[in-house]
Amino acid sequence: MTSRTKPANLIYDVDESPKIGALVLLGFQHIFLLAIAFVFPVLIIDSIGGTENDARHLISMAMLVTGIATILQGLNKGPVGSGYLCPLLNGPAFLSASIMAGKAGGLPLIFGMTFVAGLFEAFFSRVAVKMRAFFPAEVTGTIVTMVGIEVIPFSMKKFVGMDATHLTPDPTESAIALVTLAAMIGLTVWGKGKIRLFSVLIGMLIGYTLSFFLGIIGPEQFSHFKESAWFSLPAPGSYGLSFSTALIVPFVVAALSSALKTMGDLTTCQKINDAAWKRPDMKSISRGILACACGNLMSGLTGALGQSPSSSNIGLSIATGATSRTIAYATGCILITLAFMPKIAAVFVIMPTPVMGASLIFAVSFMVLAGIQIMLSRMIDSRKTFVIGMSIIFGLSVDLIPGIFNGLPGVIKPFFQSSLSVATLCAIILNMFMRIGIAKTAYLALVPGVDSSEKIFAFMHKQGGLWGAMPDVIDRAAAAINETFEAAEVKSAAEGPLQVAVSFDEFNLDVEITYLGMRMVIPDVKPSEEEIMVSPEGLAKLSLFLIHENADRVESHVKNGQCRILLHYNH
Repeated sequence: MTSRTKPANLIYDVDESPKIGALVLLGFQHIFLLAIAFVFPVLIIDSIGGTENDARHLISMAMLVTGIATILQGLNKGPVGSGYLCPLLNGPAFLSASIMAGKAGGLPLIFGMTFVAGLFEAFFSRVAVKMRAFFPAEVTGTIVTMVGIEVIPFSMKKFVGMDATHLTPDPTESAIALVTLAAMIGLTVWGKGKIRLFSVLIGMLIGYTLSFFLGIIGPEQFSHFKESAWFSLPAPGSYGLSFSTALIVPFVVAALSSALKTMGDLTTCQKINDAAWKRPDMKSISRGILACACGNLMSGLTGALGQSPSSSNIGLSIATGATSRTIAYATGCILITLAFMPKIAAVFVIMPTPVMGASLIFAVSFMVLAGIQIMLSRMIDSRKTFVIGMSIIFGLSVDLIPGIFNGLPGVIKPFFQSSLSVATLCAIILNMFMRIGIAKTAYLALVPGVDSSEKIFAFMHKQGGLWGAMPDVIDRAAAAINETFEAAEVKSAAEGPLQVAVSFDEFNLDVEITYLGMRMVIPDVKPSEEEIMVSPEGLAKLSLFLIHENADRVESHVKNGQCRILLHYNH
């Protein structure tokens, strides 16, 4: 793993480990949030006319496979695993495709096609490392933001107590959700130390207690808990596998959406663990996508639904200040244990609706802001504005105007079934389109005694916005060009204008300054205060020294009577 600078808001960063007691509680806190996703297996079983035993099997296998995949994701050595706390769950990415498969061929077809999706995701993980240019900050930031926004309709319905049988808000459940959310927020903002670490867990316990006394947890939930066995062996692979070529496209789309979501989630993990974060580490992301692919391959073989990272759990780790990868190991081990202990697992399955809603809204707040911060880590011009704005607008249209894309041809329709997939598709296509007409190299002529610093900084900020470069890199390069220009004026080194060529790609920013005249030697030792104070030559030497300190690499030489200064900046 690359070196990191620990952010001030983290109590335990990715490389630190809480003590065993805190580790177990933090693991359970993440599982309470993951348990919200158990609604998806139930939804699928209801949609395809399955039995209660089918639902129990899906939840049991989800715990087993999710536990293993979460541990794999946390690994920071070897070919699999991003090395971050990024739990997996049976998310909505595979929901539509799984319902289609279930109606066409039952659970065996769901599992077979989930295995196919895992194979595609594994392939994508191998090429993702070469695709960084297609996913600049405005694209990944948009994806991360939409990951959070996509959960809002689901979480708000839970917050006010709405479901398939309750079509209007319930005042009692809304009050419980409000108190639960207020407790979580209060403990996060004003809590200290371990109180902040367990803010969500404490808030959930308050929500459970209120739900019990106000009758939200009733006889039906207690009977579910009572009827569950203390110990039961899971039956992986008991349903078998079947396949259908007609369903390859929907499941490949689901796998691609899941992989792109993984890129966004892991970018967030990298950013929140490094105060000096500048760009995504695509090698770590590639290994993380492969960990998700392994989860989907296991899901297909054992009989579980498709796996995706849980953005809500990443939001939880930001809120609590605990992002240690050992929490991933603890969470995974607890989940695997729960797969063998249905009675304890039932505590999570009967989670009250308002507690679900409050927990999701709490976590999503951090995900949306993380996406905005990633977008704003680069300079934004009109082109980037359209990439971000139009992608979010078209993505939101899926939820704001249900059925708006129903008339599309069947081949491409799967790409338009969720706000996240639409926004992601728009962001990628618009990013490639908006690059048309942007030169990779820009030129500037500077005439000593005539031009000024304002011309240099205006030129660099304009180009930085066009390229979507990081502001600090553009500012460093602009300052170096300005120091060179001022030194040339003081030393009367140039016999005419200085020609500046600035080149950019997603990885590098290079500046070439050429002029006819006297070569300027760039010192690697700062001139003394006496030199600086006594003569203009000392000031010029200081300017040239600052250039040396400013750039990641500096060269100065003369060729055919032409002086050249080359500045390189890592991006």
